[in-house]
Amino acid sequence: MFDELRTFTRYAGGLRAYLQQTLSPEECRRRIENQLRARQETFLQILERGIFTNPRSPYRNLLTRAGVEFSDIAQMVRATGIETTLEKLYDRGVYVTLDEFKGRKPIERAGLHLPVGANDFDNPLLARHYEAATGGSSGVRRRILIDFDLLTHEAAYYHFFLQAFNLEGRPLAEWREILPGAAGMKLVLRYARLGRPVEKWFTPRRLAERPENWKSDVFTVYSLCGSRLWGRTPLPVPEHVPPAEAWRIARWLAEKKKGGTPAVMDTPASSGVLICRAAKELGLDISGTFFRFGGEPYTPAKARIIAEMGCRAAGHYSMTEIGVIGLACGDPGSLDDVHLMTDKVAAIQRQKQVGSSGICVGALIYSTLLPSCPKIMLNIESDDYGVLEDRQCGCVLGGLGFSRHIHDIRSYEKLTSAGMSFLGTELISLVEEILPGRFGGHPTDYQFVEEEQDGLTKVRLVVSPRVGAVNEKEVLAEVLRVLRSYPGGRMMADVWRDGRVLEIARREPYATGAFKILPLHILKKAGPRQAAGKAADS
Repeated sequence: MFDELRTFTRYAGGLRAYLQQTLSPEECRRRIENQLRARQETFLQILERGIFTNPRSPYRNLLTRAGVEFSDIAQMVRATGIETTLEKLYDRGVYVTLDEFKGRKPIERAGLHLPVGANDFDNPLLARHYEAATGGSSGVRRRILIDFDLLTHEAAYYHFFLQAFNLEGRPLAEWREILPGAAGMKLVLRYARLGRPVEKWFTPRRLAERPENWKSDVFTVYSLCGSRLWGRTPLPVPEHVPPAEAWRIARWLAEKKKGGTPAVMDTPASSGVLICRAAKELGLDISGTFFRFGGEPYTPAKARIIAEMGCRAAGHYSMTEIGVIGLACGDPGSLDDVHLMTDKVAAIQRQKQVGSSGICVGALIYSTLLPSCPKIMLNIESDDYGVLEDRQCGCVLGGLGFSRHIHDIRSYEKLTSAGMSFLGTELISLVEEILPGRFGGHPTDYQFVEEEQDGLTKVRLVVSPRVGAVNEKEVLAEVLRVLRSYPGGRMMADVWRDGRVLEIARREPYATGAFKILPLHILKKAGPRQAAGKAADS
């Protein structure tokens, strides 16, 4: 209770100061350029103060095992740069898997067994202003720490994002969760720092809906009231809109279009599809709307639906534990092209074999460089892969010096059943394009769900009732036909067929805690009183 009161007191004081000042365009540029120049020094500061002098840091054990001292790293960084140093450390066993980072497994290396919890990776340099939670896409929700200095830095990113896509002066809205989900509150606070009001905050959950979230509701109400007392930019009151009522958001977007200023809507990609589908069914004109996606892949199938309604879209790339990693490129080389925020995060890649087929992917491994990140990351395997490249583009972010790009970002989460596995990414085109094209419906109407019950694993293809009548045998036959076409997939598909692993379920697809509808959802049931979900997320 004492810690919670202390956190609330810090938040109360920090919020007032945060809301009373806005960032000018010049300050946004200066902040980012200064950090780009200082990235080596801030990285070394994090290592010295957050790891080597922090007896609780799990990284100390890995570095000791590798025989590496702080002076060794400092010398390597100044001689060869951060990324080359991180590659050398990784090759000496200084890395942490995502399961270890989230506290789901102990750190296991030759000669080292280290039990860890997710909180062990908290940044001790952080001024903890408030706590939120992850969206639950990859398991049970975990707490994260939020720092106003980090929100200020990310507000500067958003200034240049709006500039890169010519969105300045457009109405802003979001369809995101309220606290304890972090995304919604962080977004309105970033824009408040820029002096840009978010007109509408649509949310799938009502305030005071769940008694266990009363502390988060208090923080939310306090923030709303505080923004009116002290702030130049009042925060919007969350308006409950469940996924089944996406038409309400479509109507609001149509009103903005009719008024001559189409809006910028921030929401997960699958939710954007729901809005566009509702607009199409009602004959509403939402053309010109710009969708800013995040939290799940922005795929060609989703892009076609957005374009069909005359809208544009782009996606950022984030991890809830540390915030923005990549910002959408205004001159993209591919659909999901993002600038890696190299003032905040360093990235390296290593080939990793996943799945029974022996497929190798370029796993993305991240380290934090900004002292205000909630977690300290030192070669954290993200469970994502993609194309990491250096490219000069024509957008304002490239002009700032962000020349590293990532695209085709996917998770290498997989379905594993009967000793066989398929990558989640292998299933995306099947769920979003092939099945809707053959049997009708939209990309968010199909979903693979893996469920473990009484020690047995089953895979169900969820088909929304909105699709209408389908021949389930034909659907299963088509799924198995496509799975056989993947590298090494023939044997796996035959095992699933012969073992009757794959079944059809007619229901609405599962949504994550942040109401994202993902192509792959893993639901493990350990018993009647315990359940947890895990899904691919990117």
